[in-house]
Amino acid sequence: MTSRKNFMTSICPKDKTAKENYKLLTGTIIPRPIAFVTSSNHTGVINGAPFSFFNVVSADPPMISLAIQRKDTSPKDTARNILQQKEFVVHSVDEEYVDRINITAASLAANQSEIKKAGLTLTKSEMVSVPGIKEAKVRMECTLEHSILLGDGETATDLIIGRIKKYHLAGEIYQEDGKIDYYALNTVSRLAGSDYTKLGKQFSIQRPK
Repeated sequence: MTSRKNFMTSICPKDKTAKENYKLLTGTIIPRPIAFVTSSNHTGVINGAPFSFFNVVSADPPMISLAIQRKDTSPKDTARNILQQKEFVVHSVDEEYVDRINITAASLAANQSEIKKAGLTLTKSEMVSVPGIKEAKVRMECTLEHSILLGDGETATDLIIGRIKKYHLAGEIYQEDGKIDYYALNTVSRLAGSDYTKLGKQFSIQRPK
């Protein structure tokens, strides 16, 4: 069998469908952190959903980003709730309850709560009206800082920028020096398809001065 190690495949995104580009992106930009997000609609129903197009935006002020692709040109429940209510809570996802988080990925009607279906426990927030969940070792209460609609049609995405108003950190992960014990946090990350990964071998590289 001929080795492909020294070969490169070059692809123009315009020549691929949205689904094919999705496979390329989710298969190469790995591992991706998972945000479990709670939000509330105008009737008070609490929605919960996981997203892996999620990252840090800045530390001062502390802000995070969520990219939520629309469904049939309409915002998903989480994006719609955030755009309307201007508040949400972001949680870490760890190995202890990732199976229940996976249950919340099911498509439910807007008036149904994924929290109840997954057997998760709501807990009151301090700075926002949206509750979080007790099972998470990290809980970040957020307000909407900015939103941007990217693209159009069925492939449009709501880019949400949230400002963190309060952190809630489990005692076993928060160290006296203010750092996080990421092995105690034990988060899982998203790969592609149905695959996830855990934190692997650690190594350090000193940055040049």
